[in-house]
Amino acid sequence: MDVRRRSFLQLAAGAAALTVASPAAWAQSYPARPVRFMVGYPAGYAPDIVARLVAQSLSDRVGQQFVVENRPGAGSNIATELVVRAAPDGYMLLLLTSTNAVNASLYTNLSFNVIHDIVPVARIGGTPFVLVVNPSLQPKTVPELIAYAKANPGKINVASNGIGTTPHVAFELFKMTTNTDMVHVPYRGNYMTDLLGGQVQAAFTPIASALEYIRTGKLRALAVTTSTRQEALPDVPAVAEFVPGYEATGWYGIGAPSHTPADIIEKVNRGTNAALGEAQMKTRFADLGLAAVTGSPADFGNFIAAETEKWGKVIREANIKLE
Repeated sequence: MDVRRRSFLQLAAGAAALTVASPAAWAQSYPARPVRFMVGYPAGYAPDIVARLVAQSLSDRVGQQFVVENRPGAGSNIATELVVRAAPDGYMLLLLTSTNAVNASLYTNLSFNVIHDIVPVARIGGTPFVLVVNPSLQPKTVPELIAYAKANPGKINVASNGIGTTPHVAFELFKMTTNTDMVHVPYRGNYMTDLLGGQVQAAFTPIASALEYIRTGKLRALAVTTSTRQEALPDVPAVAEFVPGYEATGWYGIGAPSHTPADIIEKVNRGTNAALGEAQMKTRFADLGLAAVTGSPADFGNFIAAETEKWGKVIREANIKLE
């Protein structure tokens, strides 16, 4: 047998071995090249900042770059579809957010199903909201707000950053559970100027966005939307203290294309959980008003399923439609 033929057979045997390699073998060498981390929001927005913090920590841990790519548009559906259609090899990941859970029911023509087409990898954290009102509004507590809204139907205008956003559905859930009539005012941009000026009277907004205005008395905080009180606003009650069972938060996590090898998913999950435990990461998250959440891929999957069902019910009952 000549040298060239022997070399060819050796290469063919090696290729065949790679073809039948177990997922564990792939995971041992993963990642062997940069990993693309798709974010469905513009650079500089909160989801982008969160993704870059986690990506940097993962890059440092595994010695390979996790590169954030911003693909905004269609309520993050463009980025999601790119990952759905990607090869299930762990080299394209998605920043999942609470918007994905809402979009499953909000959009009627999606070409993918986020529950079936994206596999959960790791939950990252949550964004607590706070119900704030302009100080000119009479109510000073949630019970007073509910009573005022019932006595003055349609008189309270509640701002959000758009139809179908998490703050919007958080507001709709509040309306449903309190049986009140308030008016949703969606903005395409920042509504804070109008809220401070009294053109709109209330909003469900991220704590980090409102904290300084609350501290200076420019906005009045009535309640946080998490199930318990928040460290950043220890004297502000939770909505659930007055409306049992109410809870609404924004959240972030990592997803991958369906059929990505379990060992690769587990490797990214371990790295993400470790990153969230770093003191520096905790400090950065606190500055952003975020609470880190760790857990298994299965934990995250159960959470996504529950959130998708919850917000689907709100969207249907409130008859929320995209304009």
